[in-house]
Amino acid sequence: MSTPEAPKKTSGMSVREAGQKGGETVKKKYGPEFYEQIGRKGGLATKQAHGHEFYEQIGKKGGKKGGEATRDRYGPDFYERIGQKGGQKVKQLIEEGKRAAAAARGETEEQRAS
Repeated sequence: MSTPEAPKKTSGMSVREAGQKGGETVKKKYGPEFYEQIGRKGGLATKQAHGHEFYEQIGKKGGKKGGEATRDRYGPDFYERIGQKGGQKVKQLIEEGKRAAAAARGETEEQRAS
């Protein structure tokens, strides 16, 4: 005959909170350099295990997912607006470059316009 299990008591802390607390403790104990070192080791291990193609594949997947998420969040008109802003910025930068080049040659605005 088996006995019923007693209900488990929880500390009131979620898994996420416990992970955060543990991360903060490690950060205080070892400092940011520790994370750089383990990140570098993990990256090298992944590179050796999977090769360059692996990064290309996950990069393409991530880019596609990010693009789809942006499209879903902002809609197709968003791309038109940012494209126009980008085009205007390029035009502005070209004009500024022309003015700077003319100024370097000692030309005035009127001389450059003719």
